[in-house]
Order: sequence, then structure tokens, then C-alpha cells
Amino acid sequence: QVQLVESGGGSVQAGGFLRLSCAASGYGSSRKYMAWFRQAPGREREGVAAIYPGGGSTYYAAPVKGRFTISQDIAQSTLYLQMSSLKPEDTAAYYCAGATEHQINPLSPIGYSYWGKGTLVSVSS
Repeated sequence: QVQLVESGGGSVQAGGFLRLSCAASGYGSSRKYMAWFRQAPGREREGVAAIYPGGGSTYYAAPVKGRFTISQDIAQSTLYLQMSSLKPEDTAAYYCAGATEHQINPLSPIGYSYWGKGTLVSVSS
């Protein structure tokens, strides 16, 4: 059974940084894509960053490109999201997700079968 557990959320001031972690278990070799999504109150869930573990290709949403970095520790089965230059509009619940099939759009939540319960990020101005 696949389990994804996020950690690292918190409250920071604008311009600050946080590093989110996602511990994955039960995935094995079936993992294809791992990604971070976020959902702010009253808004749809949106893709933030994704990574293809096999080749290391990364994908970023335009609002976070250059500020966020997705990475993985394959040996530890851990996914990370390093967030810097945080802005109030980055405030949201952040979710780790995993897919076992090829994703045409790695930043779309469609096709991701496994989800964590989320960790809250709050950025104050």
C-alpha cells in the first residue's frame, strides 16, 4: 500500500523559505512521476512542481519557476520541495502526489493516484 506523508509546512514572512518533505513508502519500482500540488481556500488544486524519478526531468508552474526546486532522494524514498522568496500568494495546503503511469501533463492532478494528506504553508506580508 502506497503512503505519502508530507512535512515541513509552517508560517513564514514574505521573502522567507521553507523546505517540504514527502516520505513515500510502498511505491517500489512502479513510481513514474512525483509532484507537489497546492490548494488555497476557495481555489482549485494546482500543480506546483513535478519530477520524473527515472530521468530526473523536472517541471515547474510559471508562478514558482526560479523560486521553488523539486528534488528527490531515491534511496530514502523522499521527495522535497525547496521554496524560497515566498510570497503571500504561495499560502496554501501543499500535497505530495505520485503516479504510476506516464503523464502527458505532469502538473495536472489528473492521473495521480496517490496523495498525501497535505501540509499547510502560510506566508505573511
